[in-house]
Amino acid sequence: MIEFSTVGRLSALLATLFFSAAAVHAATSDWVDNEGGRMRLIALAPDAEGHIRAALQVEPEPGWITYWREPGQGGIPPQITPAPGSGVTLERAAYPAPKPISVGPIQEIGYDAPVTFPLDLRVAGKAPEKLELTAFIGLCKDICIPFQAEYSLPLPINAQPTSRELALLDAAKAVLPQAPSADFAIQSHQISADAKSLSLQLTLPEASGKAPEIYVTGPSGYVFFQQANAKREGTAFSADIEIGKLPKDYSPKGKSWGILVVDGDRAMETTLALE
Repeated sequence: MIEFSTVGRLSALLATLFFSAAAVHAATSDWVDNEGGRMRLIALAPDAEGHIRAALQVEPEPGWITYWREPGQGGIPPQITPAPGSGVTLERAAYPAPKPISVGPIQEIGYDAPVTFPLDLRVAGKAPEKLELTAFIGLCKDICIPFQAEYSLPLPINAQPTSRELALLDAAKAVLPQAPSADFAIQSHQISADAKSLSLQLTLPEASGKAPEIYVTGPSGYVFFQQANAKREGTAFSADIEIGKLPKDYSPKGKSWGILVVDGDRAMETTLALE
């Protein structure tokens, strides 16, 4: 669960920082700098179906971190917002596999190295001359600094991306978690009657190793990753995920939760239908 009351680290939320980025060519903005790092936008011109392929690059400074879509016990999840009235909508923001990060007693989920978030945008009707959107992230070290950048990126219909831009977008897509496969999948899952734990049976890609990292995302703003009774035998793995406090009057029955499993250098992401 996101806890914005965390003392000290989120005190800087009272003073949001605003920046503006001007485009240097058709598909890539300038870097926008902040005390804890920098970010920029890459976007291709809309295709015949109105689809815009894009990505937000974030480079934290050494010692700083940024966050996954569910940041854990403290932090700021990325927010990508197309300009109202532009006719552009964000269909999906994708996230590479994060890592657990301990900051004192606080358990967070994010990235301590450069990361790229692929974006799928869609144009309704006539393509705009510019892609205008706002990116809002958190960059944290001893304090958490809100970092907001406003982008206005010209996207001529006939503009051709450079090989470097295509390579960046392809590389970002290549490291995303994969769908379940024969050698990496959820075999069974069961939430307890009191909704305090989620029992999992998995097939993992490797026959040996430590327990995989598992992130279960429930209602928006809630993520569960504490394991109990973990057991690995060859490629079979079982564990109970401890479910923390849920929203008042919330019932998991009939809901779909997300799950991300990271085992070594592979990651798998899917959904769990709860009964």
